[in-house]
Amino acid sequence: MSSQTGATPPLRFGQVVIGPPGSGKTTYCQGMQEFLTHLGRKVVVVNMDPANEGLPYSCDINISELVTLDDVMEGLKLGPNGGLLYCMEYVEANLDWLQNKMKQHSDCYFLFDCPGQVELYTHQNSVKNIFSQLAKWNFRLTAVHLVDSHYCADPAKFISVLCTSLSTMLHVELPHVNILSKMDLIEQYGKLAFNLDFYTEVMDLTYLLDHLAADPFFKKFRHLNEKLAEVIQDYGLVSFVPLNVQDKESMIQVLRAVDKANGYCFGDLEERNLQAMMSAAVGADFQFDSTLGVEERYVETSGKTVEEEMMDL
Repeated sequence: MSSQTGATPPLRFGQVVIGPPGSGKTTYCQGMQEFLTHLGRKVVVVNMDPANEGLPYSCDINISELVTLDDVMEGLKLGPNGGLLYCMEYVEANLDWLQNKMKQHSDCYFLFDCPGQVELYTHQNSVKNIFSQLAKWNFRLTAVHLVDSHYCADPAKFISVLCTSLSTMLHVELPHVNILSKMDLIEQYGKLAFNLDFYTEVMDLTYLLDHLAADPFFKKFRHLNEKLAEVIQDYGLVSFVPLNVQDKESMIQVLRAVDKANGYCFGDLEERNLQAMMSAAVGADFQFDSTLGVEERYVETSGKTVEEEMMDL
């Protein structure tokens, strides 16, 4: 492969943005592109989704120039799922195209907006192999896995999200930051059973099992749910960072986690720009404090917080 010849490529940093459909990947890429540009980073956004149309951000490299889902579905008579798998296999087989495109952007920070099909990150190898090749091209990447925060309102869905997140972390094999997206909308989905910290830090899941057992449908699956919770807690890998993409402080929190994961270091110029940005934000109507303040209002139905319950044990 062409990547094996010539001098060692320059060190480049970036994020691969993954997650299920509707989790806010494209919105995240748009918001992060604008945020990083204000900080002084030269940002290149790579659309890796052959089904992504009408992109809201400035796209420097678009995989749809190589292959599109509509063309594959029409030409090979495949459905959307099979067509997307074929597209990513095609991209994997034609990585020289992607390499040539990226060579045109030196000294840049890369955002890869990836497809939303879950199996691409849990057991199918094409995307994993693409990420591995990027690492060989001297990219230091962090996988940013977005999950819609409304899953926190349903214990069964939250356990499912934990299993998917863990499986993705183990399969993708990149430094990983899990994000609870759309935190500004979380209260629209109803009251959470526990403090927000319970969900972001993935505390003792036996509390969730008790809530599931209260539902007649899930009660008969208690043993299965217990084993799933044991697997998640035995690995001890999954945690989440809450995100409201419209809030600067929330974006800073996410960016620091991402930069820590892939080893990116702020320069003096970025630090000054960041301080100036936050100084300008003083007095503005940002929602970060009120968004994260919900954890103080979320108590268990008994009226006790998780910490109080633990003290009673």
